[in-house]
This record gives sequence, structure tokens and C-alpha cells, in this order.
Amino acid sequence: MERVNENEKEYRWGKSGVKYLFRGPRIDWGVLLLLPGEKMGAHGHREVEETFYFIEGEAKMIVNDVPYQAKAGDAFRIEPGEKHDIHNDSDKPVKVVFIKCPYIPDDKITYD
Repeated sequence: MERVNENEKEYRWGKSGVKYLFRGPRIDWGVLLLLPGEKMGAHGHREVEETFYFIEGEAKMIVNDVPYQAKAGDAFRIEPGEKHDIHNDSDKPVKVVFIKCPYIPDDKITYD
């Protein structure tokens, strides 16, 4: 058993970005906070499936260059090879839970 508290972890960019709660051995699990105007950053994965669950706010989820307006309660499962990004095009923060499985830390594909 492993227990963590989100408040004891830090966001990658200080006040926002990715915050991992669990890393391995089988999944990555965490939260993403995007302030107004911020983007997650377009990327994909070779073998990893990634799921996003919007828990606060509204944003644009972009999958393979197709935008979807997302709001709290929406979930997206991204298959390996699918390019994805989240743009907070609103005037309020957006908070998203993400799960990546299987745990393969170096599986990321980056795009310009």
C-alpha cells in the first residue's frame, strides 16, 4: 500500500503544470493544473495509454489535431500513437487527473 497527499507534492512549473502522485511500478498517476492561457504541450506515446479526467474548469482537449471542448466530468482515453494536448482557453484554472499505463517513463513522443 502506498499513500500520498496531493498537497505534499509540487507542480512542475511551480504554480501549475504536472504533479505526479504515483510513479510506477505499473502506472503513472497525477494531476495537471493549467492556468488561463497555458498549454500542456503536444505529445504522444509509443506504447502507453493515457486517460484524462477533467475535475475543474473547461479547456480544449486536442487529439490528433481535432479540438474537443472539455468540461468537469469529461474523460478522454488516448491510445498509443495519438497526438494530444490540452489548451486552457478559458479565464479560470483547469484541473485534470491523468493516468498513464503501463509505466514506461521514456515512452514520450514530442511534437513542435
